Amino acid sequence: MVVEIPPVEKDIESLVTRVFLKSIDIIGGLQKLAEYRTLTWLPSLARASFVVVLREEYLKTEDEIAEEVGISKNTVRQILRADPQIALYKIQHLDELSPEERKQLKVHTAGGLAKIAYKLIKEGEEPKIFEYYCTLTAEALEVPWAYLILKKIKGTHFPVKEAAELIEKLKGVTVKGVPAEEILQNLEYPIRNPAELLHKVKLYLKVKENL
Repeated sequence: MVVEIPPVEKDIESLVTRVFLKSIDIIGGLQKLAEYRTLTWLPSLARASFVVVLREEYLKTEDEIAEEVGISKNTVRQILRADPQIALYKIQHLDELSPEERKQLKVHTAGGLAKIAYKLIKEGEEPKIFEYYCTLTAEALEVPWAYLILKKIKGTHFPVKEAAELIEKLKGVTVKGVPAEEILQNLEYPIRNPAELLHKVKLYLKVKENL
C-alpha cells in the first residue's frame, strides 16, 4: 500500500540560501574568499542568488525581480546575462587580475556563480555546510533515526529518482520498528535533498501510526 504524502511546499528563502552557500563552495569556501579579500562579495552573491531563483523557479520579470530584491533593473539584467563559464574562469584566476578588474567583477561574477550553483542544486549537489548542519541538527534534537539515515546515505547523489538508490544503503535499518525498505518503497520520488528525505520519512511514519 502506497501512503500518499503531501509535497514539500516550495520555500524560496530556503532555496536561495542553498544557492548562496553553494556559490561559496564553488569559490572555495569562506577561507578562500578571505584570502582573496573578497568578503565584500557576499551581499552580491546573496542578491544574485535571489535573482536567479526568482527567474528560474518563479519566472519573474526583470521589473518584478528588481522590486522584490530592492536593486535596479540594470543590475538584475547584468546578473541574468552573466556568463557562468567566464565567471568561473575569472574566479579561478582572480590573483592575476588587477585591482580595477576585481572591482568590476562583483555583479557579473556573482550572477555567473549563482547560475552554476543553482544548476548544481537542481542536479542534487547540495552545499557542504547544508548537509553538515542537517546532520548536526538531527543529532542535537536527539532524533537517532534521522542521524542514522543521514550517516548511512552520505555521498548519495540527489535528486534520488527511485527507492532502489537508497534501499541498498539503508539495508537492515529500522526506523521506529519499521524496516527502512518498506518506508522507502512507499515514498514519492524524486526526492531532491537529504532534508526532504527526512521530511517524507517523518510524514510516512506519522501516517502509519494513525492507521
